[in-house]
Amino acid sequence: MHIVVNEELKAYIDPLTPDEHESLERSLLAEGCRDALVLWGDTLVDGHNRYGICRKHDIPFKTVQHERFQSIDDVHLWMIEQHLGRRSVSDFQRGVLALRKREILAQRREAEAPAKDENDLPFDANGSEPARPKAARPNPNDDRKEIAREARISANAVGMIEKIRKEAAPEVVAAVKSGTLSISAGAAVASLPEDEQRAAASAGDQELKDAAKRVRESKRKPREKPSGDVVALREQVAELEAENRNLRREIDALRARLGEPPLSEPEEA
Repeated sequence: MHIVVNEELKAYIDPLTPDEHESLERSLLAEGCRDALVLWGDTLVDGHNRYGICRKHDIPFKTVQHERFQSIDDVHLWMIEQHLGRRSVSDFQRGVLALRKREILAQRREAEAPAKDENDLPFDANGSEPARPKAARPNPNDDRKEIAREARISANAVGMIEKIRKEAAPEVVAAVKSGTLSISAGAAVASLPEDEQRAAASAGDQELKDAAKRVRESKRKPREKPSGDVVALREQVAELEAENRNLRREIDALRARLGEPPLSEPEEA
């Protein structure tokens, strides 16, 4: 059987970790390949790890054709759906997959939208040129909430994953993928210039975490210092309170000479 391994499809989903690959290999050696590999024509779509292990150990396997694929986008969407439902996929990976799905669907909608001829557009009040209607812009917050729902993460996490995808150096992305760096820490480091990101990554995992901490601390709003008027009022209040205490002590001393009990302490506010 002739099977083509498309490297782009193979790399479309993050590869297994060494431990996960070793676990899969043990399972296939013990139980055989129970799940069929999914093909699109002769191109392998799902089962790249199983295919490689089966060939290595001469383990028999079955294949199944997916008849509904019409384009490479169909293949990508199917792969995304398969992995979004797997519990072993990390929050970061699910967020990336959901964002990829949104991009594919958006491009498809744009391509399928019928192009309007200028002659079909309504004229403006002067009757000179066609009045072009402004396209409605999608609400980014609503879009982000939908992605978060599908990826089963928070909308805030989706925003941080978008920042990591757009601005993080490859070394920082790799640290987030491996779990060395949290999503929030990765987004913080992504705020730095790329050369600083790379320098932090080359210095080790702890330096990456320290860099994220420094970025967060630099963004915290410093406490505003009280103005001169406020300081003066506070000093005046303190002086009046001290004066009041002295007066009470003098009154209590006079009452004691007269054989009267001292004044009761004022109730605390």
